Parts: sequence; C-alpha cells; structure tokens
Amino acid sequence: MALLYDCSDPTKRTRGMGVAARAIKAGRLVVLPTDTVYGVGADAFSPEAIRKLLDAKGRGPDMPVPVLVGSADAWTGVAVTNEASEALAAVFWPGGLSLLCQEQPSLDWNLGDTGGTVVVRMPQHDVALELLRKTGPMGVSSANLSGHPPARSAQEAREQLGDAIAVYLEGGMTAADVPSTIVDVTGEVPRVVRAGAISLERLREVVPEIIGPEDESTEPASAATAEPTAQDGDAQDDGDAAGPEVVDEVVAVDAEQDDGDAAGPEVVDEVVVADDAAHDDDAGENDGAAEK
Repeated sequence: MALLYDCSDPTKRTRGMGVAARAIKAGRLVVLPTDTVYGVGADAFSPEAIRKLLDAKGRGPDMPVPVLVGSADAWTGVAVTNEASEALAAVFWPGGLSLLCQEQPSLDWNLGDTGGTVVVRMPQHDVALELLRKTGPMGVSSANLSGHPPARSAQEAREQLGDAIAVYLEGGMTAADVPSTIVDVTGEVPRVVRAGAISLERLREVVPEIIGPEDESTEPASAATAEPTAQDGDAQDDGDAAGPEVVDEVVAVDAEQDDGDAAGPEVVDEVVVADDAAHDDDAGENDGAAEK
C-alpha cells in the first residue's frame, strides 16, 4: 500500500525521506515535488525501475525519461559538458533550465530511445534536492497518466497513479505554469529548442551566440534537436507542453547516504513499508489516513 508523507511536518518529512530513499534504491517509484509540477522518480540506472515508471504512466520508450540533478557538479557524471553548458548551469541552476546533452558514453542505463542524449535539470525545490542527494541519479517524469493533466500535489498524483507508487512526498501545491527552457548544447553552437522560464535575452547574457528557437537559418546543434520533445517527456507528454515544466529528467546527484538508509537490505516491499509505518507515531494520521 502506498504511503503519503506531509513534508510540511519536519518529523514526517524526515521519516518520509528515509522511506522514499530506500524505495528508490529497491527499484520502486516515488512521487516528489519540484519547482514546477510533481514528478514520479525511479533509479536511473535500473532498467526495470524505468520500465515501471513508463508503465505506471502508460507510455513507451519512444518518450525517454529526462534527468534532474541534485547539485551543479553531479550532472557531469551523466552528461558530456562543454564551456557553454557549464556557464549556463552555473547561472541558472537550480531553476527552470534544462540542458540537452550527449550522455556519458560509459553509462549503463536505459532511459528509452534517447539517441545517445539526455535532458538534465537541477530543480529549485528543497524537498526534491534533499531526496536527490540521498538517492543518486533518478529518472523523473511528470506524475500523471498519459492523456491526463500533470499533478500539482502529491494527492492529485495519487488519484491518478495509486499503488503503482510506493511513496508520495507531499510538498504542497505547485504554482509554476511555465515549462523549463530547453537548450541543446550537443553542437558547436547552443540552441534553444523550447522556450520557457528562462528567456533568450537572459541566456544570451551568459552565452551571447546562443540560437533562438525561431532561428531556422542556422544549422541545428545536433541531430538530436530534430526530436527535442522525445528527450523531454514534459514537452510532449500528455499535452504538457502547454502546461508546467519538464519534469521528465534524471537526477544526477551527490549520493549522500542518510544515516539510517544504509542499514539493512535495500528492499522496500509492503512488509517493510508497513513495519515502518507501524513505528511512526503519526502513522494513523499521516500514512494510514492518506490511503482512504
């Protein structure tokens, strides 16, 4: 049975973070807030977990999962960077900028039909960042069924995804109504492939040569830009392009170990979750009541 933790309560937030981190490490799914819409996250390096994520949403590998990062340095472990991408990340992360990069060739993962690229972003939300620093890289897609609007609270996500998710982290209603800006940095000249939260003018203050999405006279940075939405599940996932942000992203993070997370097997099944809830003084109010 899925658990829901109210992260506005410090005690429940601490407990929820530990349970969520163990769930991710066990190959299960977690719903978490970001600075735009809610996302459903999985271990980026577990093909089975990514398959569960796609199955839960009712979508296929033709719309691969992007990547969120929990620190500005951690993304270099999953993506090939260059001077332009590093400059953009230094200014606009955490925040509403997604970078379309070549993935690190040494990675053994399967995010879908990526064509050797990956969309990476660092979200500006304390709950998301705290979890990401516990789990390491996560595939994160918008928390909604295919064809349905993206969730703006954990409860909304739960109404759509139900027990396909092990843990829901409630961080309140999201307010963003603008998607992230996506910049393709795979070629010699960076190019905006989706306009969004960060304007072209602001981007050019950092990288003056960047190409706008309307400029078709210049050669695209790479073949990957021909299908930017395939890399950015938010952009074409269930009509989300008109709605909030690219939450389909993978989270490359400093894998800081929670003091309690390392102990015991990394298996979170119904028995373990039930045992955890039984020891939560607020389980009846928080975890049980959430499962109406």
